Amino acid sequence: MGVYGKSEKPTGPVDWRAPAVFVATGFWAGRIPWAPGTWGALEGLALAWGISFLPHVWLQAIVIILLNVIGVPLCTAAARRFGGVKDPSAVVWDEIATVPIAFFLVPAAVVRQSIILAAGFVLLRLFDITKPPPARQLERLPDGLGIMADDWAAGALACLAMHALHWVGAFHSLWP
Repeated sequence: MGVYGKSEKPTGPVDWRAPAVFVATGFWAGRIPWAPGTWGALEGLALAWGISFLPHVWLQAIVIILLNVIGVPLCTAAARRFGGVKDPSAVVWDEIATVPIAFFLVPAAVVRQSIILAAGFVLLRLFDITKPPPARQLERLPDGLGIMADDWAAGALACLAMHALHWVGAFHSLWP
């Protein structure tokens, strides 16, 4: 399968040192030939943990929004460097930037617990890989918008699932 997935081979050589490629591949984590999206999501997990230290939820929201908005032109530029491949598997900025969405409005002290981080990570990867509606439809959008949008849906679904699990008591003593 390789770095590019099944049929996602670039049409020519890729300049891995181009700034858009370097950042969009998660500082080359996307070059790991097996499960590059999972490696990118692990970087996003560290990002979500870091964002939990921001003192206000509105500040967390602004950072998450900025990272995701920046992702559209960033992923567009990187995909073009891959010869116009629709969604190169080496481009993992979409996974990195959307992991924090899964933890939105989860209390900071709760986000910092490893079991909570693991639960959000697994839920996000599940929704990103299976692409339930509307994720599958959103990935059809053009360029970087399509690269990012399906992961926005996965992040939102993971966030809803995290809050639903909390509501039914699945995290009982971990999330009061």
